[in-house]
Amino acid sequence: MDRRAQTIVLKSRREIDAMRRSGILLRKVLDEVAAAVAPGVSTLDLDRLAKARIIEGGGKPSFLRLYGFPGSVCVSVNEEVVHGIPSSRRILQEGDIITIDCGVNIKGWHADSAITAAVGRVAPDVERLMAVTQESLEKAIMACVEGNRLGDVGWAVQSHVESNGFHVIEHYGGHGIGRKVHEDPRVENFGPPAAGMRLKAGMVLAIEPMVAIGTGETEELSDEWTVVTTDKSYAAHYEHTVAITEKGPEILTIPE
Repeated sequence: MDRRAQTIVLKSRREIDAMRRSGILLRKVLDEVAAAVAPGVSTLDLDRLAKARIIEGGGKPSFLRLYGFPGSVCVSVNEEVVHGIPSSRRILQEGDIITIDCGVNIKGWHADSAITAAVGRVAPDVERLMAVTQESLEKAIMACVEGNRLGDVGWAVQSHVESNGFHVIEHYGGHGIGRKVHEDPRVENFGPPAAGMRLKAGMVLAIEPMVAIGTGETEELSDEWTVVTTDKSYAAHYEHTVAITEKGPEILTIPE
């Protein structure tokens, strides 16, 4: 358990609306990048496309040089879970899956979102992995109700994933977001329910289930960024930026 003091920055309606502007641009960028996913495309091609569209839309790539990261997007293929570095040498092939994780900063307000896309036709179990992971995100968002607890959000992910025979990757999770890409609190993708910090209106969370076909154990590659499943099983990752409000959860990374 993380026992350090956490500083939760609650956002006003005006600040949430500012984050939504970043989120709308981010979703447009992700949709365009996902449409460009095809056999023969390099992950660096996708990174360059994302960066160009973010700048054209009046934003800045949140991830570029964040903690030293060299790309505008994290592009993670197959057994790569998160933090994959864009490369001209990584060429997509039929049957691959790729997670595109991206952040946008407009006037100092960040939004963060991720999708997993298939490269052509993928195996049925991989297709099901993607569907279950996306469904777990939807269930987590439904749990983002004022008065619930962070454990309820994590349990919504864990219970759905495990009931479908997959495994949550527990070492990586979501986070608060706002003026900084990463703010408190940490948002785990596992329970227990009715435990942890109580959700309050004004909290904005980046919720991001990461799920594997295999055990869920991970390791970091020698590039000191890319995280892969230890057993090399495929992993999927979806993410939205979500505001907690008195009227329920608001997804900030979808079109108006």
